[in-house]
This record gives sequence, C-alpha cells and structure tokens, in this order.
Amino acid sequence: MKIRAGYEISYDCPHPTPMILTLSVHPSRVADLESVDRVLFSPDLVANTYHDSFGNFCHVIQAPAGRLTMHTDFVIRDSGKPDEVAPGAVQHPLDELPVDVLLFLLGSRYCETDRLSNIAWSLFGHVPKGWPLVQAICDYVHGHITFNYADASPLRTAFDGYTQKRGVCRDFAHLAVTLCRCMNIPARYCTGYLGDFGVPVDVNPMDFSAWFEVFLGGRWYTFDARHNKPRIGRILMARGRDATDVAIVTSFGPSTLASFKVTTLEAA
Repeated sequence: MKIRAGYEISYDCPHPTPMILTLSVHPSRVADLESVDRVLFSPDLVANTYHDSFGNFCHVIQAPAGRLTMHTDFVIRDSGKPDEVAPGAVQHPLDELPVDVLLFLLGSRYCETDRLSNIAWSLFGHVPKGWPLVQAICDYVHGHITFNYADASPLRTAFDGYTQKRGVCRDFAHLAVTLCRCMNIPARYCTGYLGDFGVPVDVNPMDFSAWFEVFLGGRWYTFDARHNKPRIGRILMARGRDATDVAIVTSFGPSTLASFKVTTLEAA
C-alpha cells in the first residue's frame, strides 16, 4: 500500500527563537519514500540538519519573530501488514544483551524506574518472561489508563500516569516502557504517523502517535499499549529513551503553538 502523510504546524514567537525539530521520517524508512519528505518553512529559512545520538533526523533553526509555519507532504510505501507478533520471542539475561541496548533499561526523564520497580514486580513477577511478559504489561496499561485528548499534559510522567489513570498515547507508552525496564526488558519510546487503516476511523483530528519497542529474541519488536493490537501503516519518525528525546519541537525561548494539523491517508 501507499500512504500520503504530512503536517502543517505553526508557532508564534515574540522574538527570534532557536528550535530543534524532529519532524522527518526516520532514516530506516527513507528507502520507502515515493516522494521527498522535506521540512518546508514559511517564511523561508535555513535549517542545519543532523543525526542525533539515537539516529533520528533533526533540524536546528532560528525561528523568526512572528509566525513560523512548518509543513511537508509525502508519499511512502508500506507493506500493509500489521505489527509482527512473535509469542516465542525470549527475554535475554542482562549479560547477553548488546551493549548499545543497555541504555534502554535505565530510568529517564519521563520513565521513573525507581518509583515503579516494586509495583512492577508485584504485578508481573509471576508472569513468564519474554513476549508473554510484555503483552501482560500492555494489557495492564491498556486497562489502567483512560484515553482522553483533553487530559494531555507535557509534564505527566509514567508514575503520574500510573497514579492519575488518565492520559494520551504518550502516557500509555511511557508507563509501558517503564514497567518493561523495571522487569529487565530493554524498551524504547517511538513516535510517528499512524493512520486509521484497518480500524474504524477516529472522528478526532489526526495527531502524531506514540508507541514503543522492546528488545526480545535478538531484535526489536513493536508494541502499542494504547491500542493493544497490531496495527497497519506505522511510519516511524524517531526513537529515544522517552518523549524528551523525540519531541517534534524543542524551543529555546518563548513560543506558542498557533495551529497543528497532521494527515495520514491511503494514497491511490
């Protein structure tokens, strides 16, 4: 299948403001692009493009005073297959993990493993390791948090999500990632496009989506605690320890989001 995706995002800045953008399709999906995924700016400006420490495409810009609009529109090929399911995928002992994976066992800004470790072991200590354990965590988080766009908060951590029992997709992902790490399963946070393919169309405005990946059986697998079912048509943008590492816009000064539109549709 082919997917047409893009966004149009505007910010108002009272004065020139440096920003880091993580808005591009992940390098692992570049070969699937049918048309160029390029961040366009209005007014036009120069962006310094680089790869961050997690391998994501990033752009450094100086947003001008006033309104800045960023947009893109591209077509990408996709297998049309749902997320892979591998019930037999095993969990590795710590000393058998690749060293570059160990980072994703540690606590981070939004994933407080120290505050949730005892809770995780009390909930999941009896569950068989590997895929069944990750699925049990997804089942728990899916039932524990109530999704509501009105409950979005950039300050909510995994522990907050656990205690408040509400949030959006990033909160589902943060709690699931944290519980996995507490159970010695490397887990990393992901963000990208996820259209309503093979599921009822959501009447709410489209947004970027958050999910996570775990390292089992020598490779990374995709899980989604919010939807808790394999989905079709994910377009990865960025991976990291948590939402801090993959924020679509990191502003180094005052800025106000003026408009936000994301589109993800099946292309003819």
